[in-house]
Amino acid sequence: MAQQTTAAAELSAIINKWKDVEGSLVMMLHSVQDKLGYVPRETAMEISKQTGIPLAKIYEVLTFYHFFKLNPPAKCQIAVCTGTACYLKGAPELLKEIEKCTGVKEGESSPDGKYSVAGLRCIGCCGLSPVISINGKIFGQVKPSQIKGILASAENPEAAHE
Repeated sequence: MAQQTTAAAELSAIINKWKDVEGSLVMMLHSVQDKLGYVPRETAMEISKQTGIPLAKIYEVLTFYHFFKLNPPAKCQIAVCTGTACYLKGAPELLKEIEKCTGVKEGESSPDGKYSVAGLRCIGCCGLSPVISINGKIFGQVKPSQIKGILASAENPEAAHE
């Protein structure tokens, strides 16, 4: 119960910070997503209730901008750079191997919330191509044969240090 009260207080603080600022809905939603990793439906409903902004308007913003997420982030967030250098050096093969190992296609998440796979236009590590990122950690010059081991180390980081 105390955890719910804390979460409600944090949400109210975010709403109160932005509710009187003209055109601040996007900033309010960014603040929520920074805190939770996504914008839950219940939170959008509470924002609507406390600000008077129609729920349809909130969802208009949430679904227009690709940055906003409506579902909890996966435990293992995999991003494959598909920019020119990475693409030419094997990004499509990495995506195929990731799908083979996880059962998750580019742009999707596993039903259990364990994996999500995204193709990104450029991660900015062209000299290390092809590149993947798992939960923000960069892996460069990746070969398809390395994917299984990289995923295993990302899933169990403690084992990688033993």
